Amino acid sequence: METNSYIEPVYLISAVAEILNIHPQTLRQYEREGLIKPSRTNGKIRLYSQKDIDNIKYVLTLTRELGVNLAGVDIILQLNKKIEELEKDIFVYKNKIKSINSLSVVPDTKALVVQKTSLDMVIVKKS
Repeated sequence: METNSYIEPVYLISAVAEILNIHPQTLRQYEREGLIKPSRTNGKIRLYSQKDIDNIKYVLTLTRELGVNLAGVDIILQLNKKIEELEKDIFVYKNKIKSINSLSVVPDTKALVVQKTSLDMVIVKKS
């Protein structure tokens, strides 16, 4: 779970640029490309959170160390977001399955399996 201090936008663009040793124009370019979305004050000043900074570090790793272009970074970020959504869906479905399994419903019919040649035959008797 993310704490408020992690997601609270408090850093100006100049501070983030200095922290990451990049030009502020790079941050503006990433924003134009849709790779980051800093918060804005009423006066339209960009503010970045620690989470934003971590996301920018990830983008920098992809571009500088792995040689991925910005279009590729965008695709990777979209795929990561989709994976997170699917993982949440899986968690929900697993909980639903656990809930259904915990009901322990025993059917009111009895089944008898009789083997006949290579096929199984099921005979169902109503109680």
